[in-house]
Amino acid sequence: MKILIIGSTQYQEKFFEAKKRLETQGHEVKLPAFDDRPKLDELGVCEYNLKLIKWADKVYIIWDKRSMGTIFDFGMAFALRKPVVLEYLESKTFEGVMRKYERRKK
Repeated sequence: MKILIIGSTQYQEKFFEAKKRLETQGHEVKLPAFDDRPKLDELGVCEYNLKLIKWADKVYIIWDKRSMGTIFDFGMAFALRKPVVLEYLESKTFEGVMRKYERRKK
């Protein structure tokens, strides 16, 4: 399965732990938050992430309340009807909609 992990870069350790675990299970995993994209502006990053969300069979989320980009990426995954797994999510007001969506897509 092709898996994309999106989220708050402050949790770098959690990203790489999840990537290692999922690759051990035989999945192909991408972490766009840590890709080297020095020439991309904000719109370019959004388009890059959209391309990877389309590529993915499933999207994992590692999120805190500060990353608006993660909310934006979740919205793209939602619009594309991609299954979402909440790998790590701090308890916030947006949590409810993410949890409900995750359960509905299983």
